[in-house]
Amino acid sequence: MARTVLVTGANSGIGLATALETARRGHRTVGTVRSEAKADALRKAAADAGVEVDTALLDVTDSDRCAAVVHEVAPDVVVNNAGYGLTGAIEDVDDDEARALLETMVIAPMRLARLALPRMREQGWGRIVNISSIYGRTTTPLTGWYQGAKHALEALSDALRIEVASSGVRVVLVEPGGFRTSIWEDLDHDVEQRAGSRLAAAYRRSATVTRLAQPIMGDPGQVGRLVAGIVDARRPRARYLVGLDAQVLVAADRITPTPVKDLVTRLTLGL
Repeated sequence: MARTVLVTGANSGIGLATALETARRGHRTVGTVRSEAKADALRKAAADAGVEVDTALLDVTDSDRCAAVVHEVAPDVVVNNAGYGLTGAIEDVDDDEARALLETMVIAPMRLARLALPRMREQGWGRIVNISSIYGRTTTPLTGWYQGAKHALEALSDALRIEVASSGVRVVLVEPGGFRTSIWEDLDHDVEQRAGSRLAAAYRRSATVTRLAQPIMGDPGQVGRLVAGIVDARRPRARYLVGLDAQVLVAADRITPTPVKDLVTRLTLGL
C-alpha cells in the first residue's frame, strides 16, 4: 500500500537516499530542505534516479513552519533525519551552539512526531523513524554535545514508542555507523573553528582518524533501503544498528572496561 512519507534533511546523504528509495517503492515522498538551491538538487537527483519526489522548504527549528508542512503533507510516515555534526569539547562549546544543536536534533524530531500523531492515531497506522547514530549508544571525547543529542533522541524515542504502541503507530530508531555523508564536512569546519583551543592538537588527530576511515565507510543507500523496508514492514523492530563498524563498536563497548577504553582513547587523541 502506498503511503505518504515525509523525510527531513533530504537533499544529501541518508535523507536523499531514503527519499529516493521510498519513492522508488511507490510511496508519495516529500523531502524537506532549507533552501531553493537544495530543493533543486533534490529534484535533479530524483529525476536522475527516474522517480518523483516532492519538496518542501523547512527549517525544522521553525515551529510554525513545521506545523504548516505537516498539515499540508499529512504524512503517514515521518523520517526525522535532519541534523549536523558538532565537534567541540565541552569547554569549547558555548550555550548558543549547544542550544542550536539540541533544537535541531532533539526538539525538532519530537515536535514533528507530535504534530503528525493525531492523524496517525485517527487512521490506526503510522511510522515515526528517527535517524540516530552509533553515538546514540556510545560516547567519545570532542563530540559530546552531538552524542548527547543522539542519546536524548534515543531516550525520547523509547518513551514515545511505548506511549503510542496501542494506536498502531510504530516508533523506530535507526543507528548508522560511519557512512559517506556531508556530516564529515562539518568536522573539518569545526576543527578549523577550534584552532585556538588548548585541545587543537586533539581535534587535528580526531580529523585525521576520521579521514583514514572514510574510504571504508558505507554507502548511504544502505540506510535508505533499510528505512524504506521499515515503512513496508508489518512489524518493524524498535531499533536497527547499521554498518559493520557500528556492530563492532557496540560489542567492544560492552566488553571493554571503562578505564581501558578511556586510556586507549586518550592515547589515540593525545588527551
